[in-house]
Amino acid sequence: MRILIVHNQLWAHYKSKLFAEIYKSLQDKETESTMMVAQIALYEASRKNMQSNDQKYNYNYPYRVLHDQSLEEVTFKQRITSLFSTYHEFKPTVLNITGYFDWAQVLLMFYARIRGVRVVLSSESSTADHKRSPVKESIKRFIVNTADACFCFGSSSAQYLQSLGVPDNKIAVRHAAVVDEEQILAHHRAASQTSVSQEPAFIYVGRLSPEKNLITLINAFIALSVLRPGHHWKLRLVGAGPMEEEISQLAAAHSNIILEGSHPWYVVPHYLAKSKVLVLPSLSEPWGLVVNEAMVCGMPVLVSEVCGCCPDLVHDGVNGFTFSPRDKHGLTERLTWFIDHPEALEKMGQASREMIQPFASAVVADEMVDTFKRLDKKY
Repeated sequence: MRILIVHNQLWAHYKSKLFAEIYKSLQDKETESTMMVAQIALYEASRKNMQSNDQKYNYNYPYRVLHDQSLEEVTFKQRITSLFSTYHEFKPTVLNITGYFDWAQVLLMFYARIRGVRVVLSSESSTADHKRSPVKESIKRFIVNTADACFCFGSSSAQYLQSLGVPDNKIAVRHAAVVDEEQILAHHRAASQTSVSQEPAFIYVGRLSPEKNLITLINAFIALSVLRPGHHWKLRLVGAGPMEEEISQLAAAHSNIILEGSHPWYVVPHYLAKSKVLVLPSLSEPWGLVVNEAMVCGMPVLVSEVCGCCPDLVHDGVNGFTFSPRDKHGLTERLTWFIDHPEALEKMGQASREMIQPFASAVVADEMVDTFKRLDKKY
């Protein structure tokens, strides 16, 4: 079995963790098999600075970087040439592409199918993350139904594939939204053993951009001073982005709103260790991997109902709550609940740890290898 996986960028730590686990599973289960990850570029332009902070990470799987530049700088012609060249050189029996948004990958997918190679399509999209064009949906329907099998992030992305006509038995993996739980937990434990602040805090981690709905979150938090005067909770915002100046100005008048700046993935657990509840208020979010990170660390979560992770990872009253991202008052009520029920935090955090187990990277990698093996037998 020869597995060729096409991926956009080398710097994508959690995907690289998954690729490493796939390679490990292959070495354990299928010693005669091999794999290659064709990384189209080094990084996305918006993440170049983060990439430079990640140099210490070792990529423990076979890969090739096709273009030593940002993904945005790689032209369609360059993608076509390098992908087809890699395909012919590697001669895969199974091809895994990472979406239907890149026509170079889609054309490679069609070419592979014509030549009898089995194709797996990985999808992160969900039904709620964007408004969709009927024409584009028809094109996607044709593309996704060309694949022999699909991997998806969770229930919401599986439902989206089904809405495009993909039969249930073709959706082979439904928990592909993975993080590096071992490293996250190790960093979190190390931070927890230091003299971190004991003051309770809500925390947001992500880009400071309009779709993240941070103005609503900040205003909902400010309203707590009226509902619960004298409360000691803080709001931490970890990240950077185009709204940084606007958010800084809004938060300047409130000493309990703290902008922590942008940090690489392995520093984020330090801030999670200083906080009690993760809040993700997004207006649009295909998944929300920061929810996985917080749950691995045993935190309750408060998540916008449009986030793709909600059906799988957020059970109201068990490990947190969902809320309408456009309902500031509803969000304030949820924040107030945590202030009023500090005794529930530990139990909810334990529920998070249990609920995140199906998304463990090694478990998901084994499921993917089993799928590759099943398809290869049909080659």
